[in-house]
Formats: sequence, C-alpha cells, structure tokens
Amino acid sequence: MKNAKKSIVALAFAAAGLGLFAFNAVRTGSIKGTVNPADAAVRAWALSSTDTLRADINKGAFEITDAKPGTYRVIIEAKPPYKNAAKDGVTITDGQATDIGEIKLEQ
Repeated sequence: MKNAKKSIVALAFAAAGLGLFAFNAVRTGSIKGTVNPADAAVRAWALSSTDTLRADINKGAFEITDAKPGTYRVIIEAKPPYKNAAKDGVTITDGQATDIGEIKLEQ
C-alpha cells in the first residue's frame, strides 16, 4: 500500500512537470514603419489568415503590436487624394519587432 501511494505521488509530479514543459506561451511581435507624406495616412492594418490588427499613424509613424508569429499583409489606409498602399509578405518572428521601412503613398 505504501509503495502504491509513492507511485501515485510520483506519477502526479511527473504529469505536472510534463504539463509545464508542454505549455509554451506565444510571444507576440510588432510591425513598425513610416509613411510618406507623413500626414497622408490614417491607419495601418496587418492582415494574416487568423488575425486583423491595426494601429493609428502618428506623425507618419506606426507600430502594430501583439502580432502573432506568421506572415502578414500590411495595408496603409490613406486620406484622399492619396491611394491606399500595401506590402505583402511581412514576416513576424516570435517576440521580435519587424521594421518594414518607409511606404510612399501615391495620389
């Protein structure tokens, strides 16, 4: 009986340990960049197969946070007379910031 209790306790600790190792928190990253002209855009959007994220553009700069690892399409929502712009294939790595540089808007 004593050995059975020890076995049950050992099994419980082993299961708890495996559970802790099996749980890996997903670390989110971000997408940042600038828009030219600085006052020509309103918002930046990041689209993936599972997420839609957005950030306001302030003085021509933006940073979209809480992006899960994966590939995104970034869309800059422009003010008239400028046209929206997009950048495909933006890759987010676990916990990293991705700088996509400057996006020039056309009229």
